[in-house]
Amino acid sequence: MDFKNMLKSANIKKESRKTHQLYTVWGENLDPENVLSEYPRPQLRRGNYTNLNGYWLYAFASAEDEKPEKWNGKILVPFSPESVLSGVNRQLKPDEVLWYGRSLRLDGCDEGRFILHFGAVDQSCVVYVNDREVGRHTGGYLSFELDITEFVNEGENLLTVKVGDVSDTSYHSRGKQRLKSGGIFYTAQSGIWQTVWLEKVPQAYVKRLWITPRYDEESVEISVEMGGNPAGMVAKMVEVSAKDRVVFRGEFSENNFVIPLSDMISWTPENPFLYDLTVSVGEDRVESYFAMRCFTKEPDEQGVPRLCLNHQPYFFNGVLDQGYWPDGLMTAPSDEALIFDIETMRSLGFNMLRKHCKLEPMRWYYHCDRLGMVVWQDMLNGGSDYHMWAVTYLPTVLPKFKIKDNHYRLFSRQDEAGREEWRRECEETIRQLYNCPSLGAWVVFNEAWGQFDANENTELVRSLDSTRPIDQASGWYDQKGGDIYSVHNYFRKQKVERDKYGRAFVISEYGGYAWCVPGHSFSEGVFGYRNYTDGESLNAGYRKLLDTEVFPLVEKGLSAAVYTQVSDIEEEVNGLMTYDRKMVKVK
Repeated sequence: MDFKNMLKSANIKKESRKTHQLYTVWGENLDPENVLSEYPRPQLRRGNYTNLNGYWLYAFASAEDEKPEKWNGKILVPFSPESVLSGVNRQLKPDEVLWYGRSLRLDGCDEGRFILHFGAVDQSCVVYVNDREVGRHTGGYLSFELDITEFVNEGENLLTVKVGDVSDTSYHSRGKQRLKSGGIFYTAQSGIWQTVWLEKVPQAYVKRLWITPRYDEESVEISVEMGGNPAGMVAKMVEVSAKDRVVFRGEFSENNFVIPLSDMISWTPENPFLYDLTVSVGEDRVESYFAMRCFTKEPDEQGVPRLCLNHQPYFFNGVLDQGYWPDGLMTAPSDEALIFDIETMRSLGFNMLRKHCKLEPMRWYYHCDRLGMVVWQDMLNGGSDYHMWAVTYLPTVLPKFKIKDNHYRLFSRQDEAGREEWRRECEETIRQLYNCPSLGAWVVFNEAWGQFDANENTELVRSLDSTRPIDQASGWYDQKGGDIYSVHNYFRKQKVERDKYGRAFVISEYGGYAWCVPGHSFSEGVFGYRNYTDGESLNAGYRKLLDTEVFPLVEKGLSAAVYTQVSDIEEEVNGLMTYDRKMVKVK
């Protein structure tokens, strides 16, 4: 297929930008008094928990303005102001800031410590308690916490948050957001978009757990990171249970220890077994979980490099998952909505989701852990305005064309501060998701979007987590490193390409078959890679692609394949489900 025909097939219809507001069933039935009320961090649970979701006050202001004297109205947290579920439905512009405010009633301020948690705030923010600055954070997809103990009073307190978001006008990580949305880029969002919650903890408390399954040794390594004032806090009581049966109970004085597991039960998508873990230090008690599994790259009996689960070659039948919702944008309207996506993909025969250009709330990963869905996690892409001819059109036409990714300007990475910020956020992403049993691979860069120094950054990832394979460049501009040779193929017959560097071969994007379903589509202007006009022809094309082109390649060396995508998103109508999740297009 020549370049002209590729562009024609990849831009099916571009007649109008008229849009239609769609709702999911969860958005239609949303209870503002009970918004995403589940405990937001299943890997480190406490009984003491105050959910701060719900109505806050909000005000838009100039970036130079001080805190506004009057509020514009109320906003439903944690939905971004651009979403319809927030009740605001207004874009935060790069030259504006968005202020949030709410009261916070606290008791027992002379006992313990108060830790304020934010699941994610896009893009940068300053947090105040009683008009005193508590802390700042940049990184629109990352969680953070603040110790507000020294700033609060007994009784009523004022919590305010100032948010700025320059979106795609700078080098900050932004995923698929764009102020001028269209095609494969979506509505930019801002502000608080994941759960906000408060915990009261003892003066010395468990801040973080690091859990590393030692699969071959049938043991698990645990490291406890303390917060507050841990002086003199030594003993750590640890209990591990399997199906309500205690398999280990002991006490450790050190912060790092190894627990043996007799009769170890392995985790697989077919048997997603989770061990329960409890750690008690002084007055603090946290609950967590882990699983025993290992993800590796190994040669099979014929010497073909394969991706393996628990040392056995395993075909990762994946689907691209971007996690957008028509009513909540990047925020799912409910926990049940998150579960629905995962279970629906499992019912269609998929065992892996490639989380694409986004981090999800920790509950999403928990559901993948317990339901048995492997996750390949993209690092967040940033960089200045992309040169689409260089990062998309040229490599699509000439997939074998290679170039070094230290040409920073070509790859939109000329800002040294932006490169350093990406590395910091890469490290924090690994810290945030390290314990997730289902997380089976890291994807460092996608289609050269802000790619730079991939080999060096691959080693950075490996230095932080040596337990998972690494896909350093999904799509093209491969730099010969990592564990996976990763290609995108939407226009040519699928085939296996052997890699002389000994990496496992993966088709990390393919398919993208499109059907614009009347009454369930966002726009008359649509995007996809092959157009169908009805469900019958779409299903026939989809089954033929999988059964005749993809699955037969497994015995020839294909280790994983990722179909595009879980659902329609705005103009993209190449989802296995409609954007509102009210219709599954394929069977």
